Amino acid sequence: MIKLLNKSVKALLIFILLLFSLVAGMVVYAYYKVDNDLAKIVNYTPNISTEILDRNGKRIAYIFKKKHRLYATYDEIPIYVVEGLVAMEDTKFFEHKGINPDAILRAIIKDIKARRFVEGGSTITQQLIKNTLLSSEKKLSRKVKEFVLAIKLENVLSKEEILERYLNAIPYGNNYMGIKTAAEGYFRKNLRDLSLKESAMLVGLPNAPSYYNPLRHYKRLEKRANLILHRLYTLGWISKEEYLKAKKEKPKVYKTTLTQNVAPYVVDEVVRRLQNKFKDIKTGGYKIYTTVDLFMQNLAKKSLDYGYTRLLEMTNEEKNSSDLNGAMVVVQNNTGDILSLVGGVDYKKSSFNRVTMTKRQPGSSFKPFVYQRALDLGYSPATKIPDLARSFKYEKNGKMITWTPQNYEKDFRGFITLREALIESRNLATVNMVYDIGIDKIINKLKLLDVDNIPRNLSIALGNLALSPMKMAQIYTVFSNYGHIIEPRLISKMVSKYGSVIYETKPKEIANFTKPEQAYLMTSILKDVIKRGTGTNAQVAGIELAGKTGTTNDYIDAWFCGYSPEYTTIIWYGRDAYKPIKKGATGGKVAAPVFAHFYNGLLELKPKMKKFFVVPKGVKIGFINGRKEYYTKTSPLPHYNREVTKESNKSLPLQEQKMAPKKQSDSPIDVIELYDEDTNEQEVEQLF
Repeated sequence: MIKLLNKSVKALLIFILLLFSLVAGMVVYAYYKVDNDLAKIVNYTPNISTEILDRNGKRIAYIFKKKHRLYATYDEIPIYVVEGLVAMEDTKFFEHKGINPDAILRAIIKDIKARRFVEGGSTITQQLIKNTLLSSEKKLSRKVKEFVLAIKLENVLSKEEILERYLNAIPYGNNYMGIKTAAEGYFRKNLRDLSLKESAMLVGLPNAPSYYNPLRHYKRLEKRANLILHRLYTLGWISKEEYLKAKKEKPKVYKTTLTQNVAPYVVDEVVRRLQNKFKDIKTGGYKIYTTVDLFMQNLAKKSLDYGYTRLLEMTNEEKNSSDLNGAMVVVQNNTGDILSLVGGVDYKKSSFNRVTMTKRQPGSSFKPFVYQRALDLGYSPATKIPDLARSFKYEKNGKMITWTPQNYEKDFRGFITLREALIESRNLATVNMVYDIGIDKIINKLKLLDVDNIPRNLSIALGNLALSPMKMAQIYTVFSNYGHIIEPRLISKMVSKYGSVIYETKPKEIANFTKPEQAYLMTSILKDVIKRGTGTNAQVAGIELAGKTGTTNDYIDAWFCGYSPEYTTIIWYGRDAYKPIKKGATGGKVAAPVFAHFYNGLLELKPKMKKFFVVPKGVKIGFINGRKEYYTKTSPLPHYNREVTKESNKSLPLQEQKMAPKKQSDSPIDVIELYDEDTNEQEVEQLF
């Protein structure tokens, strides 16, 4: 029996000696072969999610590739998290040099007894190495490499740097990588705002993220968190009062989407614009500041939904089966900043962005640009143009074609003023005006709009071209920005994870299309479109608005393009298949009410927004047949049916007398020149 025991002891000693010899050899070999791996941890650069923000710094969404990670520096990590982690995983972390001999000895004894690897005895440093470089297999070669790396790592990094890397590298379930991501996802809090109990819950999660997932197994995680709290209390790292208070706490856990995307069409457009320039846009940890105002974005979405619901009722269709859709974009007049961008009525159903990616015929909503050209060539709002039937012949594919345009009402009114022609959207008057001016004169000016494929024929008078809502927003700044076309701007700046601005944009003027006073003539007409023309459904009390309806043949597209003194708003509805919406579904009936809904909401949201258009220098007022009319030096009033007010300035209010020209008698009609640049339309209205 004694001999047998001696043989067993001898065999065990030989085994241990061989084991240590093997390990020693592997250690020596590994010591000189791990420098590359060591550098990966020292220069740890994990994929970090990019955050997209609105103009006020409110989060729109996170974007990432595969896994969502927010990086936390050591200074951001609460002391409770550090103490809880050390208490449960590696009590002597701040004392050892990467490995814990006591823990290793315990692990070896258990492994020998079990005759297999059952316990690793890893320190936090070793766990960091395993999580970032090595597999979790319990192999001797891996443990040796881990052992060597841990010792080397402790000589290069501080304990705080090791903890920082560890807490950012480990998974917390729900595809949350790193403790900062988990804190925001589960508790919707910054790390610095975590309570002791919440900190303990996060410390307990990485041990088994699926098993302790608080969204499914809250009690399991709470029980583990209480064990961590007890351990902290036992070590004397928290007081009894802190322990008891934290133990009773039951933190609320949220089911937060990974992206937290509240404006998906905006996010897609941001990525589309930047992805070629920044290949790591989803992994570089950037902060992308957009021009979007989330409050206005949400309002635009509600308004578009309002119009969509009305349209479904109008067409007697169900949402799930209907192919009706819509789009809406709002830009700031003087900067081009995109404040709202809604590319469809349901992103989950279709992510296709109809604001930027579709081109539709604008119909009559394009007419103001044709009329603006007429004004700039000397026409005035009071100039009479023929609203008469006329046929036009042209050659197409070797054949003579006769085109006979019609008004929507299927009638004609003879000679009417330019103002009335546009207010009532008279097709015949518009076509006749373009014919009389000449196609070339119209087209050559329209080239400044930066619009592709403008037809060189009379159909341009009726908006026979294809434009996206975004392009319509751009060109409508001709009117809203007093003649200057501003490029819509979505991204204001991009900041790296180190805090430096690496990309920035400024408002960009595309063209000076017309003079401010000429653009204002158009604004005065488009105001009347809303007051008494095809856009009466766009009326909103308490604010001046201007705009134009647009309806294409067979009611395929319904538009309303308008603006206030501060914002330009484009609204479109139609079917993606380019089929008719429904007979009678005009821009005035379908889109104009959405414009009114939006601006009613905007007045509540921004009660101090500008409400009256400023009248630029050079705009004058005269009277024709008792009716007030605006004119300029370029667009003088016509010389027929002039009515001269004998009383002239004597009967005018004092404010008006100050604004009137000194030599009133020199004018053939009663004239008031508005030369004060700060004069607004409200003041003008009070004069009459």
